Amino acid sequence: MELDEAIMKRASVRYFSEEPVSDDEIRALIEAAIRAPTASGLENWLFAVFKSEKARKKIYDLIGEGMVEYYRAVNLPEEKIEKLRKRIYEEGMYRAPVYIAVFIDRGIRFLKGREFDEVEFIWSVESAAMAIQNLMLKAVELGLGTVYIGVTNFREIEEKVRELAGLDENYYLVGVIPVGRPRDDVKPRKRKKNLDEVMRVL
Repeated sequence: MELDEAIMKRASVRYFSEEPVSDDEIRALIEAAIRAPTASGLENWLFAVFKSEKARKKIYDLIGEGMVEYYRAVNLPEEKIEKLRKRIYEEGMYRAPVYIAVFIDRGIRFLKGREFDEVEFIWSVESAAMAIQNLMLKAVELGLGTVYIGVTNFREIEEKVRELAGLDENYYLVGVIPVGRPRDDVKPRKRKKNLDEVMRVL
């Protein structure tokens, strides 16, 4: 598969089949992820793979909690929240055979001094985000689907995910990626803005 094809075919997949993701496939995803650029060459990322039934259920429930919190934050009416909750818990939205939580270790840094705290943090998150994109493109090549979950960053939920991964407070959760084979045909959405709207040549 050519890179351009993988980029164009990548889409956010929210419904997955029950077919397992193999250990070799998981390793291939992480191997692709760690080939991403990393600020100052620190490689201060960590990929926690939740694969057991017990761990997956806990992560899935936390995603559900986060989605409800998100819906309420954007003032969605309770009846609509109930419909969305049904899609999650009854229809299995975001239920996947594997979840990969991507963390950065804030204790590993290049520039010393509190005045560099913010920029070091930004660089680390950017590095992890590029790793996530590599992982997602590799998933396309392997016939797998992924979706980025950001609602696990709500403070109480982020803490619970970190505890499940057995990590201390130095670690910050950048995102959780459900991984599996798509239940339905994948149809990438068109972008809302065209190239001329988002590009400025100076």
